Amino acid sequence: MFWTKASRVMAGKTGNQKIIEQFLADGMDYMFGNPGTVEQGFLDALAEYPEMKYILTLQETIAVMMGDGYARATQKPTLVQLHSSPGIGNAVGAVYQAKRGHAPLVVIGSDAGVQYMNMDAQMANDLVAMMAPVTKYATMATSSKSLLRTIRRAVKIASTPPMGPVYVCLPMDILDEINDEPVFPSCIPSTRVAPAPELIAQSAEMLLAAEKPMIFVGDGIAYSDAIPELTRVAELLGAEVYGVEFGDLVMDNTHPLYQGTTGHMFGSYSHPITMKGDANLIVGTYMLPEVFPELGEIYAPEAKVIHFDLNAYEIAKNHRVDLGVVSDPKLSLAALAEKIEALQTPDQKAIATQRIVQIGNVKRDKIAAEKNADNEQQGKSPLQMAQFTKVLSEKLNQDETIIFDEALTSSAAVSRYIPPKLAKQYFFTRGGSLGVGFPGAIGAKLANPEKTVIGFSGDGGSMYTIQTLWSAVRHNTGAKFVVCNNGSYKLLQLNIDQYWQEREIPKHDHPLPFDLSFPAIRFDLLAQSMGVEAVRVEKEEEILPAIERMLADDKPFLIDLVLEGNHKADWVEINCSH
Repeated sequence: MFWTKASRVMAGKTGNQKIIEQFLADGMDYMFGNPGTVEQGFLDALAEYPEMKYILTLQETIAVMMGDGYARATQKPTLVQLHSSPGIGNAVGAVYQAKRGHAPLVVIGSDAGVQYMNMDAQMANDLVAMMAPVTKYATMATSSKSLLRTIRRAVKIASTPPMGPVYVCLPMDILDEINDEPVFPSCIPSTRVAPAPELIAQSAEMLLAAEKPMIFVGDGIAYSDAIPELTRVAELLGAEVYGVEFGDLVMDNTHPLYQGTTGHMFGSYSHPITMKGDANLIVGTYMLPEVFPELGEIYAPEAKVIHFDLNAYEIAKNHRVDLGVVSDPKLSLAALAEKIEALQTPDQKAIATQRIVQIGNVKRDKIAAEKNADNEQQGKSPLQMAQFTKVLSEKLNQDETIIFDEALTSSAAVSRYIPPKLAKQYFFTRGGSLGVGFPGAIGAKLANPEKTVIGFSGDGGSMYTIQTLWSAVRHNTGAKFVVCNNGSYKLLQLNIDQYWQEREIPKHDHPLPFDLSFPAIRFDLLAQSMGVEAVRVEKEEEILPAIERMLADDKPFLIDLVLEGNHKADWVEINCSH
């Protein structure tokens, strides 16, 4: 049955209207999406609900990544709308990234209708099966009597730690039916569970007995707001702290005990770190997330291993754990700090203080050496990333700035001069899917319109989602964008260098597909074609004027920053011209 607007008012509201009311009741007033024909009913109904703001993107990947940025900045369920099979197919990689990063995305996508499901018609597919591997939960509404119930269940699952994306398929005919379900907010159960006191006591005793305590943390720290408690435990123990599998701030990076990250790509990088300690405390993450992880033992033979996490699946998933507890990171660390303080002897306190000084001195000297090396690049060309970020750091109010960092091989230079200090101030790429830097920055800016938000991405990564610049202009979202343009997939070049070294293969020219230098991509012109002001920076004297222009107002702006790279445009042109 087809309803006119007048007859619909008389008969009641359809599912198209009621789902929007349900999302609004759950605090979701942004919908990041790309429209399709089978979603036309509820997109048409949006006009009746001006409080629901539709953020139009030009490709489904961008909708997911923009929603991911918004979800990470707010830590609240975030609505993403995708089209049927082709749209979902476009978005799978980005949804996978959101799953790895525990982003609470509520992804909806329509289907032509239950009545057509056995017809094998155009765009038909098992949409739930497509999304199940990359979501925390995937389902389909099959009745107008359970439409809102299905949505509330999905919202609850997405928002309950460990958070993650969910998918709900909404068949068009189910949405077109009159819906008499009540609308009320979804219940998000509290997971603020503290460990039993005897487990806290055991943990404190193991850690106090250690001569080299180590702490490994991830996004569970950020999501439970446990940075103060983590810092207190680290200081009481004098323990080095490493980030593992995280995308948000887990500790003030300027703190003397924060030592950076374990490996992302190779277990051989992480192994010397994880072998150092004789007591290892793991909180809000798992060990270990590399692409090529260490297959053998990762801890010293006699080392004790303690793991607190809300995700029971991750505890002892790959490596031994002596004491594992499913509990809230914030409450666990708070209780642990109190117990350590109660049990710690004066001698142990003195040793912990000495460790903090020693660890801090090593870190200070390392950073000083890196900055001295950066200073040697002053005035030189081609540009190094540090030449840019040093100037940028001097012009920013860093406490009022949010960084979305997908700079990858340039990230170290970004964080060296703009070190992450405050919660929800600095976001890293995660999950291995390229392209999140720019749409993530727009999502973070929508959540924090009063702040300066800068997205960094490489030339390779930014081209996955360059259309996102158009959305920034359309929705008057003043995020800033920096392309770290080294003319290559530099991370792949570095990884194959490691591959050759491990296999004792002599170093030679990098594979042609790693070189992006021909034809040269003019990111400034691309940005301008979508309405974004932009400049190209190739010389040191051009850096300051470009930054001042970028920060002069609250409009979208892009800097095409041309950096030193390993590329050979002439060689590529000859070998790729078929």
